[in-house]
Amino acid sequence: MQATSIQRVKQAFIAGIWATLVSITLGFGFKIWLAQWMPKDDLALYHTVVDIISLSLILMTGFRSSMVVSYSQTKNDKDITNLFRYSLIAMVLLTWGVVLPYIKHQLHINVEYFHLVGIILGMGFKVYFTNQIAMYRMYDISNKVTWLEPLGQVFTFLVCFYSLKQTAISSLFFSLMFSSTAIAAYMFFNRRKQVATPPIAPINMDPSLRDFMKKSFTASLEAGASILMIYITVLLTIGHFSIDELGDFQVVVRPIIAYLTLLFVFPIYRFVLPELAVCVRNEDAQQIKQIKHWVYKMAIIVSSSFFILMLLFSHEIVSLIFPPQYAKSAPVLMHFSMFFIFMMLNAYQLAFIKAHGLFTQSLMIRGSGILALIVSYYLYSRITDNVVAVILALGTGYLLMFLLSSLIEKRIINKAKERSHEVVV
Repeated sequence: MQATSIQRVKQAFIAGIWATLVSITLGFGFKIWLAQWMPKDDLALYHTVVDIISLSLILMTGFRSSMVVSYSQTKNDKDITNLFRYSLIAMVLLTWGVVLPYIKHQLHINVEYFHLVGIILGMGFKVYFTNQIAMYRMYDISNKVTWLEPLGQVFTFLVCFYSLKQTAISSLFFSLMFSSTAIAAYMFFNRRKQVATPPIAPINMDPSLRDFMKKSFTASLEAGASILMIYITVLLTIGHFSIDELGDFQVVVRPIIAYLTLLFVFPIYRFVLPELAVCVRNEDAQQIKQIKHWVYKMAIIVSSSFFILMLLFSHEIVSLIFPPQYAKSAPVLMHFSMFFIFMMLNAYQLAFIKAHGLFTQSLMIRGSGILALIVSYYLYSRITDNVVAVILALGTGYLLMFLLSSLIEKRIINKAKERSHEVVV
């Protein structure tokens, strides 16, 4: 008997949580170990460089949602894949030609050119194959990659630092470069066992592909806006606070935000969105209701547990895991925990909106969140000069996005009910 969408979502999501927990244990444990002995300035530099490069290539992950939705409707993987290939090549070249000079000559960050190029190429390959396995709904491969990537980075760092006698920061860049490339190769060979590689060929731009390209462009802008929200918090911290407070954010706060997002938010886009797209195509309203109920129940349980934990034990947890110089990050984490529920619920609502093909509305919601983040920060900064103002502004942005996406979700449901009533009549 074929599994229903809600069954596939539960199975993939739960497996994804376990895979991500392994990933967090490896990745966060690695960061905690580095924080014990690596200079704080070097860690802040490494994370900032990776953030800047990621911001450019993350635009291509926006193709993922449009690839999932369009493939579920047309099954035209050949033209969809070729459009994505050409777009990714253009973005990699643009990043190479624009972002690298910006890092080297505008920000005056002293990083080897070879490291920057290697990271761009490695991340580019990883994005390409990650999007492909998402399009084909290969959840097992996706979950394995989740923990294999940090394992590869830790192993490569140890080899570079202890065996090849590279400096610590150089070993970090090498480990990211080679682990990304290795994971891309893993996805390629395992995907090819199930689905043949679509050949490189000219594209027949029929109306469905033009619609796909329009959705992809909009989704790429939205992906950029999503990352930009975190990047803006980094820029606000750099511009208005000390390097010490930047280190607190980059070494403690931002990784925890990233890991919680990997654990409970990204799986909504990885597993819930594809199944919602299939349900929308099949007009299966009952399955959509079951998926929503399950996601909302999980969001309430997870976010409530996180908030209570941070409210009662944030200082103890930070002091237990990190050296004493990171103690000031505890209040920031506590304030972030108040808003995490909106990140989870908004992820579902945006997935629901995208599954109906409304990518422009999703982008507008993201844009509103960025505007709310910036405006609210300057309002909060008049009340307090503490770095907590940055995280409160980020939470305000997610709160506004949640309210707007709730309105659009309700409008979609009402329209579906009206159409159903007209058919019955």
